[in-house]
Amino acid sequence: MTVLSVNMNVAGLLRNRRNQPWPNMVDLARRALSAGAASVTVHPRPDERHTKASDVRNLRALIDAEFPDRELNVEGYPDDRFLTLVHDFRADQVTLVPDAPEQPTSDHGWDFVEERNLLAPVVARLKANGQRVAVFADADAGVMGDAAATGADRVELYTGPYGGAHKNLKTQANELDCLAAATVEASRNGLDVNAGHDLTVENLTPLVRRIPDLAEVSVGHALFCDTLTFGIEKTVQRYLLACEGRTE
Repeated sequence: MTVLSVNMNVAGLLRNRRNQPWPNMVDLARRALSAGAASVTVHPRPDERHTKASDVRNLRALIDAEFPDRELNVEGYPDDRFLTLVHDFRADQVTLVPDAPEQPTSDHGWDFVEERNLLAPVVARLKANGQRVAVFADADAGVMGDAAATGADRVELYTGPYGGAHKNLKTQANELDCLAAATVEASRNGLDVNAGHDLTVENLTPLVRRIPDLAEVSVGHALFCDTLTFGIEKTVQRYLLACEGRTE
């Protein structure tokens, strides 16, 4: 069964536009988890333009106190600051992404051959701490063997091209084929598969129907856009239906 992780970065970005404590990220996460989300995801960038280190601490405390069966997924570039943060706040899953600090959002997977010497020791360090490790990957079946060579437990497939093709059904179908082929090859190499970026209720349902073995999807931007219409509890329930390959 595919589980849903709610990416909280949009809530942090909106809050940081004003020097005020709202929207309250912890309260929104509580509501999302109460509605059935399996985890929350954050990406604490060095400039803290959305998620802050204090948010990671507060979300860890929320999960420990109220949702001990749920998870905290922290994603980011594996520099010393990030590795200290995920250690100190005990991220259940650490997703390593190849983002430069100035990038507005993640937009490509790792070059696993070029970056193997960086990734392999980081993955080993995190796994020694008992943390599950995912590495961000393009939807390319040809890189899955090299992804597995890092020692990671999972790949998170970058679904941006799939989500971005919503106006062209042929292109979207081709991107879905690439995601499916990459999932098959990842599984063959012993990797579980997550997916994320530009996922919506509308495109998540066919994705899960085509790739029922997806372990987890992370959804943020579209989910919070839908929250403006439906409220976060109803929105999470809609995405949970989509994770089952169903529609309302």
